[in-house]
Amino acid sequence: MFIRKAALAAAAIAAFATLASAQGVYDLSPQQPGRPRTQPNPAAIAAIAGDARLVEPGVLTVATNASTPPLATYATDSATLVGADPDVAQLIADSLGLRLKLIPTPWADWPLGVASRKYDAAISNIGVTEQRKEKFDFSSYRAGLHGFFVKADSKVGKIAEPKDAAGLRIVLGGGTNQERILLEWSKQNVAAGLKPIELITFDDEANRLLALSSGRADVIVQPHAQLLFIQQRDRNIRRVGVLSAGWPERSDVAVATRKGAGLAQAITLALEGAYRDGTFDAALRRWGVEEERLEKPETNPRGLPKY
Repeated sequence: MFIRKAALAAAAIAAFATLASAQGVYDLSPQQPGRPRTQPNPAAIAAIAGDARLVEPGVLTVATNASTPPLATYATDSATLVGADPDVAQLIADSLGLRLKLIPTPWADWPLGVASRKYDAAISNIGVTEQRKEKFDFSSYRAGLHGFFVKADSKVGKIAEPKDAAGLRIVLGGGTNQERILLEWSKQNVAAGLKPIELITFDDEANRLLALSSGRADVIVQPHAQLLFIQQRDRNIRRVGVLSAGWPERSDVAVATRKGAGLAQAITLALEGAYRDGTFDAALRRWGVEEERLEKPETNPRGLPKY
C-alpha cells in the first residue's frame, strides 16, 4: 500500500527545537557555548592545493540543510545554524585557519552550489556514491544509518534482517533509499514464503509520526539521527534496530567539495586532527550521534554503486 502526501512545516521544526531546548536535551541556544573548537592544523593547511580558490579569502563557506535536527537546524533565535554538521564544519574551519560561514541550503541545491563555486563545501548528511564521485571529492566522517523505531509500548522487539519485518506496516518517505531497501527486503520475504512488508509513504515527517502514533503503522524508518532527536523530544518512541543507508553496502557520510578543487585532502587531514584531539568525538556526543562515528576519515572512500 502506497500513500503519498506532501508538505513540510518549517514552523514545526522551530517548535520542535524550542521544545527540545526546554527539556534540556540539546543546546539549541544561538550562543553555543559548548561547541568544540580546535587549533589550526599545519599539516591540513599545507595540504590545501596551491590553485585552490575559496569563495571568500580566509573564509570556509559551507552549505548545510537546516531541516534535519540534530544534524542541522535553527537555534531558538530562528537564525543561527546549530547541530552536529555545523559543529563538524567549525572544527574543519578551525583546523584550516579559516573563519566559518554557514549557508542554509535546501538539500537538493547543494550539488549545483558546490559545482558552481557558490560554496566551498557542503556538510549536509551527504552519502558517498560512485556517481557523485564523478563530480565531487569527499572527506568521510560519519556512517550513514537509518533507524527502525516503534511506539514505546509496541510488541515489536527487534528488526535486524528482512524476516524481522515480515508482515509489518512500515511508514517512510516516498522515493527514498529506505523505500528501495525495504522493497527488496519485502521481495526476499515473499520468496522465502513469509509475509510481505506493507509500506506506507508520506513525504512529510509529521504525517509519518501521526501514522505511527495512531496505529496505522507499526514502524517508522528514516535517518537514525533524526529519530533519536524525536525520541528525546517526544519520549514516546523507541529504537528496535538500525540499518546501513546503503544496505547491503556500508554507506559513508562525507564533506563534499568540487572535483579537483584542491580541498578534499586538506579537509580529511583536518578531520583526522579533530579525531586525535577528541574534539570530533565531543561534537558527535553533544548531539547524540556518537554511534555514527567512522573509524577514520578517508578521502574519496568507496561509494555506493550506481543502481
